[in-house]
Amino acid sequence: MAPLAALALAAALVLAVASLRAEAVWLDLPPTGTKCVSEEIQANVVVLADYSLMYESHPSSHPTLAVKVTSPYGNTLHESGNATVGQFAFTTTEAGNYLACFWIDSAEKGSGVSVNLDWKIGIATKDWDSIAKKEKLEGVELELRKLEFTVEAIHQRMISLKAREAEMREVSEKTNGRVAWFSILSLGVCIIVSVLQLWHLQGYFVKKKLI
Repeated sequence: MAPLAALALAAALVLAVASLRAEAVWLDLPPTGTKCVSEEIQANVVVLADYSLMYESHPSSHPTLAVKVTSPYGNTLHESGNATVGQFAFTTTEAGNYLACFWIDSAEKGSGVSVNLDWKIGIATKDWDSIAKKEKLEGVELELRKLEFTVEAIHQRMISLKAREAEMREVSEKTNGRVAWFSILSLGVCIIVSVLQLWHLQGYFVKKKLI
């Protein structure tokens, strides 16, 4: 395998595995304003997130928060208010950046308020304990099932990357074609202008009896 091809494959595998991760983040909410987190996700991927409001500096203060989750095209996937804990889950229908925004929606703002967001994507959303009990899997069998799901997810990711690469190549080819036609048109205009200038100069010199 060529070095560039191997590098591209390795990068694709890293991206594929990254798309299956579970990630916990902390968001410090200001007294006013919104704090958002975004994630680029492919289509047909399960997303599960749990969020909870934490009180650090002022344990006696109990504000509530609102949350809104939107798709890359602005569709609302989850919206909730007056909450301290919550969860949202959905299956992506389009590829792109999915945005989750949080803000304090109560009159009691407080300070030092943070949100703990546990964001799971793809295979990380599966309840392996339930699957193991239902299918009576244990030990190596369970690990093999996890690997099977992981390989399938990576395969789907590779297909998606291949489709995106083909789309980008098509756009690049169209752009190169337009640039080529523009270059030919520009050259034609330059030639026409040069001929007109020569014709004008020849007429001028004839008129002045210089030639």
